[in-house]
Amino acid sequence: MSKVGPKVGIVGAGAWGTALASALASDGSEVLLWAREAELVAEINERRTNSLFLPSARLAETVRASGDLADFAALPVLLVVVPAQFLASVITDLPSGERDLVLCAKGIEAGTGRLMTEVAAAAAPNAALAVLSGPTFAHEVAAGLPTAVTLACSQGAAQWERLSPAIARPALRPYYSDDLIGAEVGGAVKNVLAIACGVIEGLGLGQNARAALIARGYAEMLRFGRARGARSETLAGLCGLGDLVLTCSSTSSRNFSLGKALGEGMSAAEALSGKSSVAEGAATAPVLAAIAKAENIDMPIVAAVYSLLAGEAPAAQVARELLARPLRAEQDPGA
Repeated sequence: MSKVGPKVGIVGAGAWGTALASALASDGSEVLLWAREAELVAEINERRTNSLFLPSARLAETVRASGDLADFAALPVLLVVVPAQFLASVITDLPSGERDLVLCAKGIEAGTGRLMTEVAAAAAPNAALAVLSGPTFAHEVAAGLPTAVTLACSQGAAQWERLSPAIARPALRPYYSDDLIGAEVGGAVKNVLAIACGVIEGLGLGQNARAALIARGYAEMLRFGRARGARSETLAGLCGLGDLVLTCSSTSSRNFSLGKALGEGMSAAEALSGKSSVAEGAATAPVLAAIAKAENIDMPIVAAVYSLLAGEAPAAQVARELLARPLRAEQDPGA
């Protein structure tokens, strides 16, 4: 038997939003899922599927889709799972009110350099913000496979007590943090590094090179995070290192797949065309590289990914230039 009334709304019916809806409905809870596309709303409600973004999922009867954000006005908890570059416009269109907004997008806003919490705070000043991030392939979450995530809460333990029962399920285990910046930085930076690891795969440079890139990329994540005020221990956890390892290791990652295509010789335009899902790292790389340059944060891998996406050099040349960097101590903060 389902619970009375939807307790959680999910704004965004892409692969990750659909997977979260599936997970949260797994105990019989009612979930309201917002989709922009009218045909997708109809498909979810009539056929219990999302063939556009997550065809492997079969949604429970307690998941109901709507294309009208006004239907979410009374819900006290909303998980916002739209792509990072659309977050501002969607939150602005949400009915106003005091509620918990759990941000699930991983990226940095192009043009402004704002993190997702900064975007949301400006668009919904009365909301209590939280960040949900971690190593999460959508198809595995939808299949009920075990997954652990970081849930970073701006209002500390009191907000955690409200949100954790709404999100935790037997196969979906959140861990508490109050470091929202750390949770955001990990998710944003790892997308760009996953593109780099895909390039390594596409060029056929081997597992040793990929392991080295993950380790050196993690050093870049730490440098950027510390400059933004994140805690190192947060970035060593699920939302940083955990997510980095996952997305740098499989073509199930859209960012890794994009990098692999670039390494195999495709242009960025070719690799990105015709995709229904978004590779967030492609939008994040230019703004992240610009911030790093402006603030003198050494991020050579991020800069290399931006150069490749911009068509400034082919993948093989970018890889050679990274390998030709000056030799130095591994723990040198500028390494």
